[in-house]
Amino acid sequence: MSKTPGGIAIEIQGAAKRFGGSKGRVAVEDVGLKVTVGSVHGLLGPNGAGKTTTLKMLLGLVGPDAGEFRILGEPNGPTARAYVGFLPEQPYFPPLLTALELLTLHGRLSGMASGDVAVRARELLDRVGLAGREAERLAKYSRGMLQRVGIAQALVASPEVVVLDEPASGLDPVGQRDVRNLMMELKDAGTTVLLSSHQLSEVEAVCDEVTILNRGRVSAKGAIDDLLNVAGRTSVRARGEARSLPAEIQALMEDVAVSGSVWVFSVPDSTVRTVVDLLDDSGWAIESVLPKRQSLEEYFSRMLERTESEVVS
Repeated sequence: MSKTPGGIAIEIQGAAKRFGGSKGRVAVEDVGLKVTVGSVHGLLGPNGAGKTTTLKMLLGLVGPDAGEFRILGEPNGPTARAYVGFLPEQPYFPPLLTALELLTLHGRLSGMASGDVAVRARELLDRVGLAGREAERLAKYSRGMLQRVGIAQALVASPEVVVLDEPASGLDPVGQRDVRNLMMELKDAGTTVLLSSHQLSEVEAVCDEVTILNRGRVSAKGAIDDLLNVAGRTSVRARGEARSLPAEIQALMEDVAVSGSVWVFSVPDSTVRTVVDLLDDSGWAIESVLPKRQSLEEYFSRMLERTESEVVS
């Protein structure tokens, strides 16, 4: 099995699924993606784009009409799935169990020794913010608490691959921050994460690469920086006491934002040296010079608008 850094942890080729027979609705059509070992890969798309169906085909929960699915180099049968932890979009757990009983059950089903499960379960419940609540029945848990225990059950067997479908759903801002931090910890430990999320700021913060689905097909994929960097423009952040920038810079700059004495703007790449020299000569302090980058939300919105216009035309 390919577990070395740089290897492929998850590979999907030609995935297809139609619900309702040959004349039914196409949910997924010719979807492919590769997730590198030890990376965090985002799977994005609007509602109904095919994200959850793709994940369920990968995990054997939905039978595909076509496609190849591999986890750590193995076909997605029981052997490969033993290395995977999964949080579904809408997790359901027996309400009469306690959190500790739930994690113990999942750990034992994964083949863990009872002593190891007990230690691991308490460790995870503490990590997801449920310390002191492990003996309460899940029926008394809030939506956010159930989401936290769902994340814990996905990790109880220390899987090498983790698939998370909307892990921040139902969580408050502090919980969302905790999920982001947890995903970065998993990455640092060499665990591979495939993340499906509507929280674009979350994806932008933690993901190395993304695959964007729309209408059941792949609309874009690649490294976050490659997708979001704006070709040909550089962003400059400068601080100064003057009320305005030199006229030569004003003729070049776009996307201007001013906060007190700080100016942020973009200029063509070919003019960066000239702009830096002008700022320095005029007494401005240059705080950063970086490739101009749009937000993932901007990229996502523009891509969907472009796709919809192509469909209409």
